[in-house]
Amino acid sequence: MGIYTILHSAVSIDGRLDWFSADIGLYYECAAHWQVDAVLAGSETMLAAEVLFPESPVEEGGDVPPADLPLLVVPDSKGRIAAWDRWRRAPYWRDIVVLCSDATPRAYLECLERAGIDCIVAGADRVDLRAALGELERRYGVTTLRVDSGGTLSGVLLREGLVDEVSLLVHPALVGGISPRSFFRAPDPVSPDAVIPCRLAHVGQLRGDIVWLRYTVG
Repeated sequence: MGIYTILHSAVSIDGRLDWFSADIGLYYECAAHWQVDAVLAGSETMLAAEVLFPESPVEEGGDVPPADLPLLVVPDSKGRIAAWDRWRRAPYWRDIVVLCSDATPRAYLECLERAGIDCIVAGADRVDLRAALGELERRYGVTTLRVDSGGTLSGVLLREGLVDEVSLLVHPALVGGISPRSFFRAPDPVSPDAVIPCRLAHVGQLRGDIVWLRYTVG
């Protein structure tokens, strides 16, 4: 059947991800609508979180995380993330799976193995997300996945036809600018055929004049 993938983002009216103050609490309240098996976060998102939240809450004591928590899945083909112990102790997921490629440094793969962190190798120069998602389904029984990431990973998933639903919390702000900081970053389409059609599945006004839009893709 394949994994049902939800792209969930907090955006400005003009689709930007930056400069406005997103309601993070509301973002995760809405995210709880789906009982997902895994959360896919980009490596850029994880690295940025390390800087913004250096004292993120952790659970001490080594207790086994509840089995109903999702997996955290992170593509990191270049081996840039080092603080896996910190993320593993965070109380948001039951375990971590890192997505790598044939080009991932051998030393990094060995580091993951020593840390006891599972790894899926898929793709030559970069992570083959379609193959990696197939492995997530096969190895871990993942059937529903939420994407919690910036525009680059979301853009790849959308362009490759791997997203089933787009969920946007549209905040009452206009950012403007010419930098590509939208929730959908990808090469410009070369024809109208590259435009991705969507169907409205839900619209609702939430607190703070935020509108929740959900679209079925395709």
